[in-house]
Amino acid sequence: MYADDIVYGSQRFISLPQKVYFQDIPLYDIIDIGAFPITALREIKILQLLKNENVVELLEICRTKASPYNRWKSTFYLVFEFCEHDLAGLLSNVNVKFTLGEIKKVMMQLLNGLFFIHSNKILHRDMKAANILITKSGVLKLADFGLARAFSCKGMPNRYTNRVVTLWYRPPELLLGERNYGPAIDQWGAGCIMAEMWTRSPIMQGNTEQHQLQLISQLCGSITPDVWPGVENLELYGKLELPKGQKRKVKERLKHYIKDQYALDLLDRLLTLDPTKRIDTDSALNHDFFWNDPMPCDLTPMLSRHGTSMFEYLAPPRRRVPHPHQQPPKQPPNPDQHFERIF
Repeated sequence: MYADDIVYGSQRFISLPQKVYFQDIPLYDIIDIGAFPITALREIKILQLLKNENVVELLEICRTKASPYNRWKSTFYLVFEFCEHDLAGLLSNVNVKFTLGEIKKVMMQLLNGLFFIHSNKILHRDMKAANILITKSGVLKLADFGLARAFSCKGMPNRYTNRVVTLWYRPPELLLGERNYGPAIDQWGAGCIMAEMWTRSPIMQGNTEQHQLQLISQLCGSITPDVWPGVENLELYGKLELPKGQKRKVKERLKHYIKDQYALDLLDRLLTLDPTKRIDTDSALNHDFFWNDPMPCDLTPMLSRHGTSMFEYLAPPRRRVPHPHQQPPKQPPNPDQHFERIF
């Protein structure tokens, strides 16, 4: 798109001083304010509030100029700072190798970003590797705030939708129908992303909400009132068939990929079933994982070896990494189905 085709208010962009990213918001009738999506209005308001190194910056809001053939229809754009990569794209490239120090740097920046937005009473609600941007200079940015919401910490019950967060990163409380939730939902997503830094693929890839709960139970143990007091009061707890007798195996399953004991411990705390016991961002940033050798290190040298931008939508599907003790399938897979599960 040429700069001459973009107008901002009554001014026209003659040139853009920096490389930027456009996110389009199609409008069907620009004279009807009701046509502007409420999610876009919410995202704009939140991004105007959140100014932090680890949150993507909204630079401008602009629109295409009117067409002679359709003077009342237009497209609005959110103009963001440009980031060269997203984390999913980097993990899709087998030539990109993260050292332990680099993984620590990624996770420290991710948790710093979450600490900032949670301190400003904002939930991201769509944590996943594709929404984690990284610049060529190694700065991580939380992105895609289309599902973000403000939350209250003053004892007032929240009644949010639980149909948020991409299924593979969705925490058990949302899958069981919880609507009064808080920052712990983003912490679960951070745990899934952290595991992905080693496995290179999402660790729990359910086909349905019921299936996702089964995978969570197989990894994190059976969901019962013993380990999660009050879970029996959630709307879907008695309506779904949950696996019984499952032992917690987070460390056992992931130790084949992760050799650092501090990393396994932090991951275990992030993937805690009970959201009230799940580690928060402040405690996570003070975890021993970040304060023992090797220390978090600059990502720039590693990224400088890769001159091409890497994004999820440009990358081939991330293949499953074989589990060291996994038995081969007894039957050939259905060619019409595509599964990429780690466990």
